[in-house]
Amino acid sequence: MPAYAFEAIDQEGRSRTGVLEADTARSARSLLRAQALIPLAVDLVGQAEGEDGVPQGGWLARLGQRRVFDSTTLAVWTRQLAGLVGSGLPLERALTALTDEAENEPQRRLVAALRAEVNAGSGFARALGRHPREFSPIYTAVIGAGEQGGHLGLVLERLADDLEQRQALRQKLIGATMYPAIVTVIAIVIVIFLVSYVVPQVAAVFAGTKRALPLLTTIMLAISDVVRHHGWLMLGALATVVVAVRVMLLRPAVREKFDAAWLRLPLVGRLARGYNAARFAGTLAMLTGAGVPILRALQAAAETLGNRAMRADAMDALVLVREGAPLASALTQKKRFPGIVAMFARLGEQTGQLPAMLQRAAQQLGAEVQRRAMHLATILEPLLIVAMGAIVMMIVLAVLLPIIQLNQFVK
Repeated sequence: MPAYAFEAIDQEGRSRTGVLEADTARSARSLLRAQALIPLAVDLVGQAEGEDGVPQGGWLARLGQRRVFDSTTLAVWTRQLAGLVGSGLPLERALTALTDEAENEPQRRLVAALRAEVNAGSGFARALGRHPREFSPIYTAVIGAGEQGGHLGLVLERLADDLEQRQALRQKLIGATMYPAIVTVIAIVIVIFLVSYVVPQVAAVFAGTKRALPLLTTIMLAISDVVRHHGWLMLGALATVVVAVRVMLLRPAVREKFDAAWLRLPLVGRLARGYNAARFAGTLAMLTGAGVPILRALQAAAETLGNRAMRADAMDALVLVREGAPLASALTQKKRFPGIVAMFARLGEQTGQLPAMLQRAAQQLGAEVQRRAMHLATILEPLLIVAMGAIVMMIVLAVLLPIIQLNQFVK
């Protein structure tokens, strides 16, 4: 039975809001009137609905809407649900408890909608599939496999572990790059200020001396003149180039070539390859451990890859596995994947513990990515500071050299 969010007024004129279950919006209004409430608005949770029960509005209606669950909130919610279901609580009661403990109204409405669909006899995975903005196809597939195998609590625990591990890895990578990014932005702002304002002000003092300025000062004045008179034009040209590149990258062939070239970069390429391989191995381990067939698990894991070149290799490996090749052999032929993935896949196939071996590969790759990211950040921090100091020193010299030259002339 669908869930409807309502806004109504009671007999004393006070506003009332909440969620109730009804067959249609008309039935929901009837239930509100039976409770001595005057309905003002009744909407199907998750989408707008007309009087006849047909959803209204398309992507324009969803434009600007924020997701109810971000990555962190989804991991916490999944962990809570796993704890309730794992303790023996029926799914319906677990969802009821999470509805009561929801942090905000949108989250309460979403969980209430899931509970209503489960109460109506729908499977949990099917109920999640009705909200693709909040729950990815992989999330839904893992839940469906747990339902079919009768191990929903265990699958939810594994899913929560995977979400938490991905979130931790993402946060560490963001933390490693945050300081260099801040230093770079501040350095650019300071240099632009010095070149466009300070240098012309100081140089104007020596304009009437009719003496030739030092070469460094002349070069800095030329740069300052370009920045002051053509800065906005340069910024517009840069923005145009960025937009043109992004439009070109929308083409699958161009994006795949770009991603392949990105993987060949000395430091960043290895980092990107390790991150994507860790995500691929972790997703594949979770899906196969939940009982998802290997071909379906491979396709879902390939779709999680942000690098299109590695995604193409994963799809090629899927074709080889479909034709009868072992997973390890198929991955070995794809050189963009680190060898550790094929090695652990081979060990998993030989020992019959493929999910555990793939999970171990994902953990090792994730640890390696963190180590490399921290190492790269450690190298970049002093390099950025030195580069910023060198640029500022050149600007200061460009200002001081005319002063030194003038003092020597006076003497």
